[in-house]
Amino acid sequence: MPDNKKPANSERIERAVAIATEAHKNQLRKTGEPYIIHPLAVKKILEEWHMDEDTIIAGILHDTVEDTDLTLDDIKKEFGESVAFLVDGVTKLGQVRKNMDNLDTYLPETKDNFLRLMIATGNDIRVLIIKLADRLHNARTLSALPPDKQKKIATETLEIFAPLADRLNMGRLRVELADIAFSYVDPKRFEYLKNLIEENNKQAAKALKEIEKEVKDLLKKEKLDAEISGRIKSVYSLHKKLAKHNQNLGEIYDLTALRIIVPDVTSCYLALGLLHSLYTPMNERIKDYIAKPKQNGYQSLHTTVITPKKKIVEFQIRTREMHEYAERGLAASFYYNEQKLTENYKQGKIQHLPTNLLWITELQDAAAKLREGKKVDLKKLRLNLFADKIFVYTPKGDIIDLPKGSLPLDFAFRLHSEIGGHVSGVKINGKMSNLNRRLEQGDVVEILTAKNQVPHESWFEKIITSHARQKLRQMLPKQ
Repeated sequence: MPDNKKPANSERIERAVAIATEAHKNQLRKTGEPYIIHPLAVKKILEEWHMDEDTIIAGILHDTVEDTDLTLDDIKKEFGESVAFLVDGVTKLGQVRKNMDNLDTYLPETKDNFLRLMIATGNDIRVLIIKLADRLHNARTLSALPPDKQKKIATETLEIFAPLADRLNMGRLRVELADIAFSYVDPKRFEYLKNLIEENNKQAAKALKEIEKEVKDLLKKEKLDAEISGRIKSVYSLHKKLAKHNQNLGEIYDLTALRIIVPDVTSCYLALGLLHSLYTPMNERIKDYIAKPKQNGYQSLHTTVITPKKKIVEFQIRTREMHEYAERGLAASFYYNEQKLTENYKQGKIQHLPTNLLWITELQDAAAKLREGKKVDLKKLRLNLFADKIFVYTPKGDIIDLPKGSLPLDFAFRLHSEIGGHVSGVKINGKMSNLNRRLEQGDVVEILTAKNQVPHESWFEKIITSHARQKLRQMLPKQ
């Protein structure tokens, strides 16, 4: 993203900086620096993510209510209800996090804590984005803490916040958080893998440069506008991948890769075809995440090829917008849909998020229940949020993401409660099917409805998502 897109400091932002500086004036960080260094660092990160003005101001003030004499009423009077709401959310999120002690292993209880943390953001996901910016700066300055604190915060970062960044498809953030945290959790392993990557890159650099030139020349000859750059695998990603391949480095083909950025989707497929005309593709390693995005919304074409000199190289091909989303995830959604998304968040209309982020509505529902004093079934919610996702399609080609194992009624209620309440049958891939059939990746699902069809209590046995259960439960008493 060009630097000239970054928001300039407005009068409101400058006022927030002045108030935060005064509020934190007698406080120091563990580094010995004035505490205001931290809120200003959070401000800079949020600006780099191109967040809206209210989010940046809330980031500047995020520690004031908990750590200073400044009150929420003070913030509300000075900056409005939206900023006060965000600061309150981050404060509550911090209180939830303090109860997270079970981090030695990734147990269900840890995921429940993660879930509670996420539920706390149910009304406005910008709360979570501020918290991630806060965590990123704290991770960057971990060296100032004693070793036991370093290990605890790094473990929490690796097991809670890095996966959360991944869930929001904030790839750049996930990589930095995971690598910093891993360097404290297992420093010897980190150094070993870091050196391994550096050595591999030195050996591959000359060959990669030649390949990059060959590809550039071909794309230029075919008049395809493209940017090409190298992509180095992160240390923690390599650690996880080696675990899957019995520590066999020979099976890891993407230690270094080349990334091609093109203007539009058509150009992505043209570039793929040109690559395959130049080099021999490894067919089993061609992945189309444009037609079938990953569960967090990531889109790109991946292919691994063998050059005439027997070099194996992975390529990623995507548009600029796909690249920004792969790097910054939800924050990029704010940039590309800034006015619409910001207004929807302010009004609590989270259902207007892009399809791949509809899981946030599950958190909104859970947050509403907790506010009303109702119980939330964390086990079922955890299933919906942490289960593998599948992507299925409407007959018009719209993509709907659902937890693996979902049934046609889950799909119907996701489309609209009125559709879900009048289901009379289902066609899957153009053929009549039944409501007990588990949906699979890539299915085209057509819901058949009838006005005289009413929902039955027995339908609970034919759904797995909490969203569908909630909608069905609301409909049954009306009969």
